[in-house]
Amino acid sequence: QVQLVESGGGLVQAGGSLRLSCAASGSTFISIAMGWFRQAAGKEREFVAAISSTGGSTFYADFVKGRITISRDSAKNTVYLQMNSLKPEDTAVYYCAARRCSGFCYGRTAEIDYDYWGQGTQVTVSS
Repeated sequence: QVQLVESGGGLVQAGGSLRLSCAASGSTFISIAMGWFRQAAGKEREFVAAISSTGGSTFYADFVKGRITISRDSAKNTVYLQMNSLKPEDTAVYYCAARRCSGFCYGRTAEIDYDYWGQGTQVTVSS
């Protein structure tokens, strides 16, 4: 079992920045790939970013366009989502997810590929 707890959401003005954190516990951190997804009100959840189990490989949704960076700190069992130049359309609940690995594995873009989910953290960007 892997437990995930997100933090760092909040209210920010357009153009501002936020850093989301996702602390993982209950499993060897290096053996899980991580992803971030988001769900805006009335919309389906969508992929934002993913990082491999070792942190050496990252992948982003097209709409990120260099504004968002995913990273992980294995010493802290934590994955981060640094979001810059935020726009009102970035308003959503952001979820982190964990994908179990046998050795090395990449993060994935599909929800179905993830085994564990956090409770989500709200990000609101005002115009």
